[in-house]
Amino acid sequence: MDSYAPPDTPLDVVHFDHEILLVNKPSGLLSVPGKGADLADCLLARVQATFAEALLVHRLDRDTSGVMVFALTRHAQRHLGLQFEKRQMKKTYVARVYGHVAEREGRVDLPLIVDWPNRPRQHVDFENGKQAITDWRVLRHEEGATRLRLMPQTGRSHQLRVHMKEIGHPILGDPFYAEGPARAAPRLMLHAESLRLRHPDGGKGLTFKAKCPF
Repeated sequence: MDSYAPPDTPLDVVHFDHEILLVNKPSGLLSVPGKGADLADCLLARVQATFAEALLVHRLDRDTSGVMVFALTRHAQRHLGLQFEKRQMKKTYVARVYGHVAEREGRVDLPLIVDWPNRPRQHVDFENGKQAITDWRVLRHEEGATRLRLMPQTGRSHQLRVHMKEIGHPILGDPFYAEGPARAAPRLMLHAESLRLRHPDGGKGLTFKAKCPF
């Protein structure tokens, strides 16, 4: 990992109530602290500076931006955690990928596992990998790139990044999986645009969104 210089931006709260807090994570900020004092600044720490009771539920990669949910009670943490575990949480992402994606939509079904000698990278492994499924749809074609909506059906580490690379269209600006001109972008062009969940108090279905910044 290159030197860590997270953006100094104010907390962008999407929604909060007595059980849950949703924030828009900026690209370049860790979700949780890394090893060492230089990696202590993270979204969890920034959230807890304002909402001391906030509890972690899930993570986004450092370079991915977008909607993250935190629990404000132990009950909410368990409730939301189970929704992730049972794949009831619906997430959609926007990505700009390298090249012209010819088909209008598709599905990538390739099992993933950590690439131990090169961790945190992941790779496809049909024998030992865990099932990973990503549905995608073209939003529009741009010069040398395609804007996609990505709908992961599973939540593996780096899933969207590896799956896009495997179909020949790495996400622009990806420091791990893009090469050459595909890597030349000001940031990883991946944004968690929306999150649909059931509210821990009553189970009502709610969708929260954060506008794509690129």
